[in-house]
Amino acid sequence: MKDLNDTAEAAFRFASLMVGLALAVLVGWATWWVVRYLRADAMTRQSIRQAVRIRRGWKRLAPMLKLSATDKTPTALASLANPEGKPIRPRVLIPALKVVHDAYGVIARANCLPGIGLQQFQKAAPHLADAWRCTRVAVTQDKPGQVLIRGVRLDPLKFPTEHLPTGDVPDETARWDLGLDEYAQPVSVNLTQVPGVTVAGLPGFGKTSLINRLLSDWAPSPAVQFACADGKVSAAHEGDYADWVQRMFAFVGDDLDEANKLFRHLVELRRARSASVRQVLGVKSMWDVGPSENWPLVVLIVDEAHTYFRDHKGSDPQTKKLAALAAENARLVEDLVKKGRSVGLLTILTTQKSTGDAIPTFIRDVCPVGLSFAQKTAEAAVAALGEEIREWPDANPINLQDPTYVGVASMNHQSQPGFTRIRTPYVPDAEAALVAEQTATLTTDPYALLEAFLGLPMTDVDFTKLDA
Repeated sequence: MKDLNDTAEAAFRFASLMVGLALAVLVGWATWWVVRYLRADAMTRQSIRQAVRIRRGWKRLAPMLKLSATDKTPTALASLANPEGKPIRPRVLIPALKVVHDAYGVIARANCLPGIGLQQFQKAAPHLADAWRCTRVAVTQDKPGQVLIRGVRLDPLKFPTEHLPTGDVPDETARWDLGLDEYAQPVSVNLTQVPGVTVAGLPGFGKTSLINRLLSDWAPSPAVQFACADGKVSAAHEGDYADWVQRMFAFVGDDLDEANKLFRHLVELRRARSASVRQVLGVKSMWDVGPSENWPLVVLIVDEAHTYFRDHKGSDPQTKKLAALAAENARLVEDLVKKGRSVGLLTILTTQKSTGDAIPTFIRDVCPVGLSFAQKTAEAAVAALGEEIREWPDANPINLQDPTYVGVASMNHQSQPGFTRIRTPYVPDAEAALVAEQTATLTTDPYALLEAFLGLPMTDVDFTKLDA
């Protein structure tokens, strides 16, 4: 009897210990949750409450939206528990849902069921937005058998953002981080094997800020060198790139003759690289090995490109000279865009309205990546993004003229159909200037690098022998 009492007492103590541990874990979890909630900002608190409501109501909401499946086959346990052979009630299966929050809304992952997959969730997306009190909901494939549901309560495009460059060398040399899309997801574009990019939009809506982000992120890499032709200014100390000139191996203003010299210099670099790429790198395309300090990716920024390509009308000698220079500039930049990809030349052209008179179509139409900030006319939107933009009215840049959308651009993203809108961040001038100053010592003319490798001036190199 004593042994029995001892056993019961030990069992009671063990049970009490387990209950105590469970209560401690519960209290710890509750404390952690409350502290996290109290430390969150007002927007994130709303998202936390929203996520709780979604989890709590999911089992009831899913069948209403036909996101459940009926299993009429009884389980083995149900069959064993039914010796009298009565009809067994079918089971209603609800997709498992895991929900996390952020400042803008929620991100949910749901498991698929037989007959309930990506298509069914996408069809239900508008109703999920209503039930979850979201501005919009998007459903994409996360992985086989699972969908990703992104719901935003607040429109990320309406909230200006700021980017503080780290000054670190980027992990991927040719990846351009652009900002956040309309679901507050980061958007980047891979510029590997891309010869040209066009950026259009009304003045003051974010074109230069977009380029500033690229310069701030890429400047710390010695495997990238920059040149710039800025049609808005006459001297290097003027305008938006005044701080960046120290990180550029070449810079010209609105002088067409000076721009012609720069474009010609880069075409000579392109020819020299094309002729020597096999000897220097041992491959046909620089992208087979990637940019390096000795063979850097060369980024040419042509800001307000219409300055250099505009067709000048007139019969006086000065106008004829300007017309000839503009035509020659267009021919040279065409050479860079059409032939510079494999040897590591990237041309970025910005203008207010990328119609054929601003960026000749034989240049614009071979640039695979295009972005557009606000536009006033449908013609300008089509010129910037192509005819297909007419089929995506929500993403059309003519809808971005409100001051709220300064810094928002539309683009045809590489990884998904159609068009997406992006909130590009603002880089404070002081931060950009600091990166430019810290990385100025990395600036080198890539033409000089190639001359140093070959051991003699380019003018003395027999390119026919190099090709052989």
